[in-house]
Amino acid sequence: MNLRRILFYNLLGVTLVTTWWLPQFLVWSSVDDAIFWFFNQFITADHPTWTSILAGLNTRAFDKAMFVLLVVMLYAAMKRDPQGSWLKWGVIGFVMTATALVLQDIIHNLMTYKHASPTGMLDNVNLLTNLTSLPAKDTASSSFPSDHGLMAMIFAAFMWHFADRLIAWLATALVVLVCAPRIMVGAHWVSDVYVGALSIALIALPWVLCTPLASAAVNNLIQLFKRLSAALSHRHTHTRGDS
Repeated sequence: MNLRRILFYNLLGVTLVTTWWLPQFLVWSSVDDAIFWFFNQFITADHPTWTSILAGLNTRAFDKAMFVLLVVMLYAAMKRDPQGSWLKWGVIGFVMTATALVLQDIIHNLMTYKHASPTGMLDNVNLLTNLTSLPAKDTASSSFPSDHGLMAMIFAAFMWHFADRLIAWLATALVVLVCAPRIMVGAHWVSDVYVGALSIALIALPWVLCTPLASAAVNNLIQLFKRLSAALSHRHTHTRGDS
């Protein structure tokens, strides 16, 4: 267990939250407002191509496409792994998903602070949904922290731990790709992603990935599946012999 690295990441996460939470620090409010209003000025009937692109990027279909891309990236990680196998990377995917579900459940049950997206809090904003017939999302009653951002960060963190550097960097870039559309239409503040989701990732994930926990879970599950497979194969052989 690399305690020094864990504490370093945890300190970064706490510092990030502190710079956002304390009223003396106004940097995140300024960044949130500046980025929201910059993109919002282009969500008008005068920019039909841009609004159509944004609408497409904020639908469930785009979310599904991003999920497929995650699966493809996981497959690429397996193929680039000298010791890669379907079993190993299937188990890594399972442990990663379990981590995401547990962390998401903890957040939803314990985190009491919530706020709406900029389109739900500010007046005189341009709404994407007024300009498109697509079922796009441009507002949220509770946008902090960003679920999309946190899930993408969990994937990226697992790739940094288990995959090679190319896949890890691509997974990191994917965090930006997944989160940017929601920020550009005002369904999330920038701080929902890069304070809320990122601080949680920095505080929670090191205790999974910088300790033996994740690797031990993967190795133990692989051994369990191998024993079960051997037992089933042995039973099948005896059944055929008896018949």
